[in-house]
Amino acid sequence: MGKLKGKTALITGGSSGIGLATAKLFIEEGATVIITGRDAEKLMSAKASIGEQLIIHQSNASQPDEIENLVSKIKQDHQQLDILFINAGIAKAAPIEFITEELFDEIISANVKGAFFLIKHALPLLNKNASVIVTTSITNKLGCPNFSLYGASKAALRSMVQSLALELISRGIRVNAINPGPIETPIYSKFGVPNDVESAIKEDIERKSPIGRFGRPEEIAKSVLFLATEDSSYLVGEEIVVDGGMSLL
Repeated sequence: MGKLKGKTALITGGSSGIGLATAKLFIEEGATVIITGRDAEKLMSAKASIGEQLIIHQSNASQPDEIENLVSKIKQDHQQLDILFINAGIAKAAPIEFITEELFDEIISANVKGAFFLIKHALPLLNKNASVIVTTSITNKLGCPNFSLYGASKAALRSMVQSLALELISRGIRVNAINPGPIETPIYSKFGVPNDVESAIKEDIERKSPIGRFGRPEEIAKSVLFLATEDSSYLVGEEIVVDGGMSLL
């Protein structure tokens, strides 16, 4: 307990799944935690589930102007950040024939553009010895039919983490990535596929998984906590894979 006492953390995409589980763990470890999300109702639900100590801000992680406003508000209220967990993102399945320019821009803006500009705008608030953690995905290394665009966006994040890790380490800021495999989160209901297809996808994943199940958000949160603390002080530009062995197949 208390590994994050006195620390301030910002978690994007924090109203459900991995982000929410991480917010809860960070608060248990003594941090002041700010989460963002696009849906005001989900943010209020997250606050109700954790408690009044959770700070919520409605913000679209894919829009640079909203990112600037968010950072300005945090600067006004908290002055500084010790932990930045970039977890917001979207996943939509589509064969290449059905990928429109609009869908391309939506996924790249949410998963890549938003992450890059959040780091840029938050940089003046990041303390020396701050930790930046980015959620990638095992699809950044594994081929996955109908998820070519999503996988490409996560591969871009992996490359960005490596380059920014070298660029920012001289300032004392560590940048690393957490790479989840199949995790039981609401993201599967957002793929844009019929319910029976969603169920079939989940059953196929469980059948193939070496560990035989989906991961839990709380299991990912523990790895994020490791990257957020001095326990990982010698990790720079790395990507921790937490996937139940899926990427070994």
